[in-house]
Amino acid sequence: MAGDIDQDALAAEWGMALEEQGSTGGDTTEGWDTVGEDGVAHAHTGKGGAERILNQEEIDNLLGFSIEDLALTDNGGIRAIIDSAMVAYERLPMLDIVFDRLVRLLTTSLRNFTSDNVEVSLDRIHAVRFADYLNSIPLPAILSIFKAEEWDNFGIATVDSSLIYSIIDVLLGGRRGVTAIRVEGRPYTTIEMGLVKRMIEVILADAEAAFRPISPVNFKIDRLETNPRFAAISRPNNAAILVRFRIDMEERGGSIEMLLPYATLEPIRDRLMQTFVGEKLGRDPVWEGHLATEIFQARTQVEAVLYESELPLRRLMNLKVGDTLMLDMKPDALVKVRCGEEMLTEGRMGRVGDKVAVRIQKPLRRGRTTLTQFEQISSAGQEA
Repeated sequence: MAGDIDQDALAAEWGMALEEQGSTGGDTTEGWDTVGEDGVAHAHTGKGGAERILNQEEIDNLLGFSIEDLALTDNGGIRAIIDSAMVAYERLPMLDIVFDRLVRLLTTSLRNFTSDNVEVSLDRIHAVRFADYLNSIPLPAILSIFKAEEWDNFGIATVDSSLIYSIIDVLLGGRRGVTAIRVEGRPYTTIEMGLVKRMIEVILADAEAAFRPISPVNFKIDRLETNPRFAAISRPNNAAILVRFRIDMEERGGSIEMLLPYATLEPIRDRLMQTFVGEKLGRDPVWEGHLATEIFQARTQVEAVLYESELPLRRLMNLKVGDTLMLDMKPDALVKVRCGEEMLTEGRMGRVGDKVAVRIQKPLRRGRTTLTQFEQISSAGQEA
């Protein structure tokens, strides 16, 4: 067939080209990095030149890996390509303050709960995909699904096995300085689940107190799960904030993780983006009160208009001394009280002593435009 003949001819042509390139004696490894049989990367400097062995730091920089700062710093190289699908952590300054306060509250609450010396530390706060987090949970573990009632959404608190056995050992009178024995291959008993649930209730109560300055919320445990597949509270690709706490009780301890999807934090997202509690990006009630006080103390000029009419300019220019202007009004007509072009009220003209006075007959007219409507009108005018 013609197609087979062409492919065979093309393969033969490539083979001849490679043989000619090999016969020229050129050093094809010049400028390339290779890995030797000893697993060490070698950098060739050229034909006949000495090769330089790359150290571990240069290899890590080349690949974008860093053992010390792998999870804490920005990645580069191949690592950046691998992590390109990761979600970016939206900076929420108030969220860091909330969890720092939660650490202080937990230290006191867990000491009272266990009657032991407990140290709580904040490990890290980062953003993850929900499905990636479920796949990364080390089993066995207990997952507590709780609901934020005011925010109408859910979160997950995950307790690892080391902390589970440590807290059970402490609550049931285990000796200090003895590492808790882990029993693999069996489900958690009802007593163990109950003790862990009590600890989670203590943690969620402190979490409510930590969030209270930002927004009042009530965290209520919905259920406990041991299989991550049954803890789906969000779509797999949705982003979430993962907070990891380290709890140490002398030589025992473990970690607990709190996962809050971005959908859960959406009702208070504007408040979490503040740099301090009470920050105002728009209206300032203090400034509004000061402005109202100054306005009430300001002096303004009002005028009483008995009658006004429009005349043609020709008639106005032809007026002479002795001409009479007819006022189309009755003796008991009301006088308009105006401030500038705005009419405030109406009254009757009279005399008090040697001065002309106006007695108010109708209440003052107040503007019907609220502050919200005024701001909407102003923003619409600016956009136009």
